[in-house]
Amino acid sequence: MDFSHVHLSDEDRTFRDELRNFLRTIVTDEVIRRDRETGENFDEGVHLALGARGYLAADFKPESEGGFSAVRRRIWELEIGRAHTPWFHWPTTMMVARTLAQFASRELLDDLLPQVLSGQVRLCLGYTEPEGGSDVATCKTRAVREADGSSWVINGSKMFTSNAHNAQYVFLITNTDPDAPKHQSLTMFLVPLDSPGVEIQPLRTVDGDRTNITYYSDVRVEDRYRVGEVNGGWTVLREALNAEHGTIERDDQGLQKLATMTEHMLLLAEALDRAAAVAGDDDAVRYRLGRAVARMEAAMSSPEMFGRVAIAQTMRDITPDLMDILGAAAALPVDTDGAADDGGFEYLFRLAVPTGIYGGTLEVFRNMIAQHVLGLGRPNYSPPAKRPA
Repeated sequence: MDFSHVHLSDEDRTFRDELRNFLRTIVTDEVIRRDRETGENFDEGVHLALGARGYLAADFKPESEGGFSAVRRRIWELEIGRAHTPWFHWPTTMMVARTLAQFASRELLDDLLPQVLSGQVRLCLGYTEPEGGSDVATCKTRAVREADGSSWVINGSKMFTSNAHNAQYVFLITNTDPDAPKHQSLTMFLVPLDSPGVEIQPLRTVDGDRTNITYYSDVRVEDRYRVGEVNGGWTVLREALNAEHGTIERDDQGLQKLATMTEHMLLLAEALDRAAAVAGDDDAVRYRLGRAVARMEAAMSSPEMFGRVAIAQTMRDITPDLMDILGAAAALPVDTDGAADDGGFEYLFRLAVPTGIYGGTLEVFRNMIAQHVLGLGRPNYSPPAKRPA
């Protein structure tokens, strides 16, 4: 692993300074406070401002088409995180948009992509079902083609449709052939969320984030919104899942974000610095803080799926330790009198739980590592065989 420093050109330093100053003007204390209160991880004003400035388009496009260079993309990712930008909606939108660019019709892509890059249109994911868990292929949401073939009728429900209330379309996995094997029965649609029959209900997670349950009751969708082939949805979905899992092919310049959710570790690193500044000065505290720093650095240096697991597990292990070091005040939430770090430690403690669930549980990712990296067999969850009497 190469830990060399990157020496910025004058142009890249100017880009960094301009971006940093721009973020300072739009990501205000009020924006951050409101984001903590709502748990939406999204601010429309910030999103539209970044789109109008051309940053969203530059993040989406390759350098050959006017997008960021590798160095500028790394600067962009770091500064977005350091500014505490309410941000997690854009990577989801971009992930879906990249899949659309590969599988959607040219007509649909030409209609939507400019609006996505301007920030006017946002996209969310409709994968998980109430009884489906992390296995999205066990989809029961049905899409039935109408007789004339021009449209589909969709019925079903989805859990954890985060930011559906701020999005215009949901990237929805449906079952179009219940009699087929589960990976050959799926078809993907981009469903307009203002369609009659769509209902969005809020759902709060333990860390205070808002996600949603979405219901689809006789929702009619034109065939133009189908993405990919009928019953070929697994091929379409697999590309998006690879991006969400962090298993996409890496470049050879060493500047890509090492793993998904590294922005969460920026928050943890800041909290660890603040804890060290006010914690008691004795051997036990120094040992625990040093151990936390070592764990955090190791997690931040782990790539791909390994990094995703290491980041989530490290957050789960370190945050209760920090709260214990700082005492009862660290358990008080934001805007509570006497809260340590104005509730920052309590927020991170709650945030650590769902980081091990996003895009699949830690157990799912550990099984993927075991099977696809280490070459081990599939896990066997059947009960142990009873010994003969």
